[in-house]
Formats: sequence, C-alpha cells, structure tokens
Amino acid sequence: MLTGLHSAARPFWPALLGAFSMDEFAALQPPIEASAAHVRDAASLRLQTLLLAVAEQDAAGEAAFTQLYEALAGRVHALALRILRDAAAAEEAVEDCFWQVWRQAARFDPTRGCAEAWVLTLARSRALDAYRARRQEREETVSLDALQEDGFEPPEDAEQDAGSLLEASRHHAALHAALQQLAALPRQLLALAFFRGLTHDEIAAQTGLPLGTVKSHIRRALGALKPLLGDAP
Repeated sequence: MLTGLHSAARPFWPALLGAFSMDEFAALQPPIEASAAHVRDAASLRLQTLLLAVAEQDAAGEAAFTQLYEALAGRVHALALRILRDAAAAEEAVEDCFWQVWRQAARFDPTRGCAEAWVLTLARSRALDAYRARRQEREETVSLDALQEDGFEPPEDAEQDAGSLLEASRHHAALHAALQQLAALPRQLLALAFFRGLTHDEIAAQTGLPLGTVKSHIRRALGALKPLLGDAP
C-alpha cells in the first residue's frame, strides 16, 4: 500500500512541460530584453528630469544637480581619463564639465537627445580643451628649456617661487580629498572663488545665483573644509 502511494507521487511538471512545444514554453518566459529596455528608459527619464530641474537654478535645482553629479560623475571621469591619460587632469575636467552643466543646463533640449549624451558631449569638449592646453604647456616648457640651454637665466626669485610651489603641492592631496567631501555646487563655487580668483559678485553674475546664496554656500563650505584639512595651511 505504501509502495503504491510512493510510486504515485510523481512530480507533475515533466508532464506539464510535455503539453507545450518549445516555442510555446519560451513564450511563457518573462521578456528579459523588454524589461532591460524598460529599466534603461526609466534611468534615462530620471536623468532628463534632473537636468531639466537643474536648469531652474533654484533650491530644487541644486538638489537635482547633486543627484545628477552622483549619477554621471563616474562616466564623465572615465571619458576624461581616456582622453587625458592623467588622473588629476581627468578630475579637473570632471569639475569643469559639471560647472558647464550648471551654467548651460537651460540649453538642454530633450527632443534632440538624452541627458546623458548631452553631459558626455560637454565632458568630451572640456577634456579635449584640457588636452590641448596641456600640450601647449609642454611645448612652452620645451621652449623655456631651450632658452636656458642657450644661456637664458631665470629671475633670482625663481628658486624661491619653486620652493613655495613645492610646499603648496604637499597639501594638494589633502585639499583635493577634503573638497570631494563637499556637495557638488559648493565645490564648484569654491573653485570659482579660490582657483579662478572670482569675487562673490562675479560668481553670482556667472552662475545666476543670488549674491546671498553664493556667500552662504562658500561660508558653509569653508566651515566644512576646516576640520577636514586639520593643520594643513
């Protein structure tokens, strides 16, 4: 009796599968490609929504800018690194690219392409500009070396200037690491103020942000940098 019960308890799925042809069985499976396409479309729509929000340049635009940066900074860096073949230069190109994104977001037209392609086009342009500038610097350095070989003497204070540059470079890594802890917009504003030498009024004029907003962002960013830098000057 028990043996009969045991032999009767066969799995039903082989018989079930036999009721379908292979094509019919395949049709029952979830559409993997369609699902992947849906995910890609959703991601593209999210980036488009963020970029359109950035164009408003209000509080919501600042939040959208940070999210857009977090979503695309890795891809922008990879593209810049392929062009420049230098990690530090690629990081500078990323910051430059997203500064342009903030300024030019209103020019994005979703009917002409996706947000990611628009940002990567800006990134490629900024990286190529940086590449050409670096090549020009190398050519000028070679020219200076040739002048020195011909008897050109640098100014007496050149050695002191070189020493100052070396001292500053010792703190570059700490400064860069600290800047990476800031949100995207404050980091961009600090770069304009301290690396490009713009005044608060000039930054407000270039970014379209209210002067008070520029000042408060920079003040809070400096306050955040102080404990991160420690004893670094």
